[in-house]
Amino acid sequence: MHPMMLLDSASLYYRAYYGVPDTMTAPDGTPVNAVRGLLDMIARLIRARRPGRLIACMDADWRPAFRVAAIPSYKAHRANPDGTEQAPDALTAQVPVIEEVLAAAGVAMAAAPGYEADDVIGTLAAGADGPVEVVTGDRDLFQLVDDARQIRVIYTARGLSKLDIVDEAWLSARYQIPGRGYAAFAALRGDPSDGLPGVAGVGEKTAAALVRVFGSIEAMLAALDKGHGGFPMGSRAKLAVARDYLAAAVPVVQVATDAPMPAAGGFLPTTPADPGRLAELDARWDLGSSLGRMSAALAARTD
Repeated sequence: MHPMMLLDSASLYYRAYYGVPDTMTAPDGTPVNAVRGLLDMIARLIRARRPGRLIACMDADWRPAFRVAAIPSYKAHRANPDGTEQAPDALTAQVPVIEEVLAAAGVAMAAAPGYEADDVIGTLAAGADGPVEVVTGDRDLFQLVDDARQIRVIYTARGLSKLDIVDEAWLSARYQIPGRGYAAFAALRGDPSDGLPGVAGVGEKTAAALVRVFGSIEAMLAALDKGHGGFPMGSRAKLAVARDYLAAAVPVVQVATDAPMPAAGGFLPTTPADPGRLAELDARWDLGSSLGRMSAALAARTD
């Protein structure tokens, strides 16, 4: 069975923006490097991975209120005074173009009000009835990896020519934990890029050991409250000091699997949904060979 492919779109278009020269412009000089780079990525992924469905998952809210309420520092260092995300103006201007091009091409997009793309991905993966491949450069989504349900992460940190196929064996070799334990591992270790402080004095090795023993933050806190043993040397006291942070971190680090959203089909079109609009966008932004490669990859699908 061909997998359902879920794209962490922001992760990919950020990579495209920084990886493709900004000399790639529209006729009026406007940069389109993120647009063209993303289209090339989608073309390569379709050809290499042969998904049966593909959905570009979007951030309806890059810093959801429920996560900020739990941990106010969540992504705070990346917020502008007006609450928008800090990002280069040249990239921000390309996001609506990306959405217009994907819509005209017939590539499905999905978002959920008040939630991040991670939560959309988690919800779609939870409801899938077949294999799922999540394409991202974000390690937070490792928590979705589940061999029994055939959910894997296609990790783009080293680029599309050196993709890491993340399954349970990969996570065990890299972190000595199962995929379902990654959220707890991240909360314990901390993640400066998301404003998560972690537990003072707990590094990756201790975090992994705690996950192997207890499996989840909730189980660790229950063991603390009941005075149970099993804590790696010196970690009980550190967790006790950080108890309030750990309790608050659970809804922050865990990807939602019940985000409210309409059903998303995602079946790949072999012809554009709106050929006239796609031609207009191509002429306006000079998407040229990149759009041609994605269109050709879609048209080449026969199953």
